[in-house]
Amino acid sequence: MNELRRLGARSIPVLSRGDEWIFAQNIGHVVKFLGLNEATGPVLSPAQLMERLDLFVRTAIQIVPQMPDSLLSTEVPNRPRTYLALSHHLFRIPEGLLEVAAGATLINDMLTNGPSPDQKTSASIAAYGQQVLAAMHAWWDPKTDKTGQQIVQTYYGPQLLHEVMERTTWHCGQHVRQWFMLLGMAGITPVVTLDDSAFAKLPMPSSVWDG
Repeated sequence: MNELRRLGARSIPVLSRGDEWIFAQNIGHVVKFLGLNEATGPVLSPAQLMERLDLFVRTAIQIVPQMPDSLLSTEVPNRPRTYLALSHHLFRIPEGLLEVAAGATLINDMLTNGPSPDQKTSASIAAYGQQVLAAMHAWWDPKTDKTGQQIVQTYYGPQLLHEVMERTTWHCGQHVRQWFMLLGMAGITPVVTLDDSAFAKLPMPSSVWDG
């Protein structure tokens, strides 16, 4: 912590060399900082990413309300986050993308503000997901410039919208994977499933949960 304060960094992960440092949130920035000769950047196009994000959100809308409300106060494995908070966060991620694309700066706690007081049931969270899905299409479908080359602002520096779209997509997809596992832990068979192709060409974490 003392070293982070000395550098002036206020969050992690950070990669430093002497007094120079970067946020290690963008692998392209890491490769450039280290002087490596490696190809980086999203593999999927913005349109393909939106198709995947649409799939993840639609899937979540179907499987989130399968969780009994009596279990929503349970904490997920290895983290002090309730099922209710996770389900809200899952939909808050793509909603945050829309805000950033509209000019907001992505900050650390933007995506972790919890559900509103009227969002106490899995059905109400799924209804919130429906609103986010509609907003996604209201933004993307009529969009004339779908190259993803717009520069957007984040706490780890200016980024291409394309890169933030990739981060949004795999992040949302990871929590969908987790929700499938939570349903399994509760002995509930999901009404829909996703195979490995849904996550192909995304920089997904290897594990469903942090160790």
